Amino acid sequence: MPSRTSDVLVIGGGIIGLVTAWRAAQQGLATAVLDPEPGGGAARVAAGMLAAVTELHYGEQTLLALNLESARRYPDFAAELTEATGQDLGYRRCGTLAVALDSDDRAGLRELHAFQQRSGLASEWLSGRECRRLEPMLAPGVRGGLRVDGDHQIDPRRLAAALLTACERAGVEFHRTPAERLDVVRDRAAGATAADGTALAAERVVLAAGSMSGRLAGVPAAALPPVRPVKGQVVRLTVPGPLAPFLSRTVRAVVRGSHVYLVPRENGDLVIGATSEEMGWDTTVTAGGVYELLRDAHELVPGITELPLTETLAGLRPGSPDNAPLLGPSALDGLLLATGHHRNGVLLTPVTGDVLAHVLATGDLPELARTFTPARFGAAVLTEQPV
Repeated sequence: MPSRTSDVLVIGGGIIGLVTAWRAAQQGLATAVLDPEPGGGAARVAAGMLAAVTELHYGEQTLLALNLESARRYPDFAAELTEATGQDLGYRRCGTLAVALDSDDRAGLRELHAFQQRSGLASEWLSGRECRRLEPMLAPGVRGGLRVDGDHQIDPRRLAAALLTACERAGVEFHRTPAERLDVVRDRAAGATAADGTALAAERVVLAAGSMSGRLAGVPAAALPPVRPVKGQVVRLTVPGPLAPFLSRTVRAVVRGSHVYLVPRENGDLVIGATSEEMGWDTTVTAGGVYELLRDAHELVPGITELPLTETLAGLRPGSPDNAPLLGPSALDGLLLATGHHRNGVLLTPVTGDVLAHVLATGDLPELARTFTPARFGAAVLTEQPV
């Protein structure tokens, strides 16, 4: 089929691909997105916690600075996107309460609090009674907790819908079909061929296809991102109007070694998640996964068993070897990466869009993103080869 030419072709229309396309278009670049269902992807399953503090994990201190910077940019980003689209993103500055259910959990949470303080993060230790005063629906057995007012939330589905609208209004061209392969001409990325045979030529290509980023045909081995799928299952309940608010903030804990969180939405939804399973490309919702989420959530908030169950869903996070994103130029000239965000894709949406737009406009990777260059992995070694 006839070729179409653009300055930037973004492969992948999830929130990362869409924010990259929107920011690129704002730079005056003719931008196209190649994706069969733009606005879909992992965001449909994500809970939308903007939790730079309570998501801090041991060994991921390098990622902390990027997470905090993106969280700092979120209020202005959300306001700009709402102004551009007129759409409510469900952005809430509600805070997070991380709680402990037994003495071992309490000791672990105390250690996390100390780690947060050493990292310069703001969190407040509360007794079990103080936790229940904040959230009366908590189980009587809660032994203590961390109050983090700086962690916020957004509705990822609304975010994706708004980014799609913003892209359309900015003149981004959409090709609603899968990518067949990356086109390489004289050792440079030159566009992509779509599944319908359309050749989409571009000066530069951004690969932002989430967990599928490591499976695109035509990408040389040295430039192929080492991204794997990490399965996550979530459950949605509905809080009847007269009972709202059931919870006033996000509540999370580690129960029997498994992380669980409850995220209340203003519309009455209560999102419970999320499993983290190395199951390849399987997206089956399992009885065991749903049971474990509801069991663990019930230990935190016993009253959830009275709420209607409205949705169960599974999706695939794009995980990298160090659980941090790959941002910027790859080993192939003309090919940039914006993938591997793992559990922080929603949180890192603002900073990812800004970083990629800066690279596309100037050719220079901003200082705050240089730790996350794809070059840190050298030649990619996939845990699972494309099929």
